[in-house]
Amino acid sequence: MNNTIFSKAEEYRKPCADFLRDLVRIQSFSTGEKEVALRIKKEMEKLKFDQAWIDDYGNVIGRIGSGPIRIVYDGHIDTVGIGKRESWPYHPFEGKLEDGYIYGRGASDNKAASAVQVYGAKIFQETLNDKEFSVYVVGSVQEEDCDGLALRFALEKSIGNVHYVCMGEATDLNIYRGHRGRMEIKVRATGRSCHGSAPERGKNAIYTMAKLVQELEILNTKLQSDPFLGKGTLAVTHISAQTPSFCAVPDGCEIHIDRRLTWGEDKALALKQIRELPSFDKEAMEIFVPIYKTPSYTGKVLETECFFPTWVLPENHPLVQAGFAAAKKATPKQKPIIDKWVFSTNGVSSMGQLNIPTIGYGPAIEDDAHTTNDRVKIDDLVKSMAFYALLPHELRSANK
Repeated sequence: MNNTIFSKAEEYRKPCADFLRDLVRIQSFSTGEKEVALRIKKEMEKLKFDQAWIDDYGNVIGRIGSGPIRIVYDGHIDTVGIGKRESWPYHPFEGKLEDGYIYGRGASDNKAASAVQVYGAKIFQETLNDKEFSVYVVGSVQEEDCDGLALRFALEKSIGNVHYVCMGEATDLNIYRGHRGRMEIKVRATGRSCHGSAPERGKNAIYTMAKLVQELEILNTKLQSDPFLGKGTLAVTHISAQTPSFCAVPDGCEIHIDRRLTWGEDKALALKQIRELPSFDKEAMEIFVPIYKTPSYTGKVLETECFFPTWVLPENHPLVQAGFAAAKKATPKQKPIIDKWVFSTNGVSSMGQLNIPTIGYGPAIEDDAHTTNDRVKIDDLVKSMAFYALLPHELRSANK
């Protein structure tokens, strides 16, 4: 059986790589994924998936099999921007092929996932086609904008009754089983404006906020840690001021905080820690978690608070063990490990909010994500196709 799967994966080496290069060539920043979703649907139809469609929120979904156990393979199809074009040594949407790698925006994060999951599901259909499983491949939208939002819609509204999720985010062919949570926090300070020539007549909101920013930098060093997930972190990532004029003292200032939550930290604690800082002025400041309500490319709006919980699946869970067994078979000359992501993923919804057992396995490395070295090794595409074909079989074995 394994030899058949590996030979099929090798047979699909070029079609899968060509498919990924096509995906990289299609610009698909968050909320602009329509064309790449259509391209994935076309590939699913060409490969004779049992069903392929685009849901109301814009996710592209394909199904193989009709068994009672539903497993979802998720790869988000949106990307971050490119920053300065001159920083790239090649065109970010060329789908460049060189030295056994495919380069371009989204190659590692996360279009490689869609390519290997589509072809891995096809190999499952051609070799095992276990009647116990329905395999769904989801190309989810807007993950870079609001992780988990679109996948949750797919899991709850478009598919339903999902038993397992495997995400294709970069793991360097290892099995990942969790990561820190994430939340966005805003703090607004209110001052009193006056003419800039006599600043003593007013109250400068920037000065008020500057004291808090210094204390937030110190707070980051004191946040708690977890043996597996590591330390919680806090970073001020944006600051803005409101002023009637450059010749006037600002009467408003706002900061944006990126807060990463390790195990044992939650939303209430994160807000409390800031409110209790000496320079947090309860009379002049307000603190809140913003609401995400940007429409998808279909025009549909799903409002959600920008709080994405921490999650960890126990190492002895059957899905982790099945994933590890499949990874060892897919990479017999390597030694995969069980680990976690540093960044956040759609797992915040599948496992963090919906408690659906979730793992990750991807062919790229975290360090290349969001960089001008965005790339994936073609050899690792082949191994990943084999993994996604093997996973349902290993899952059945792990549950015996």
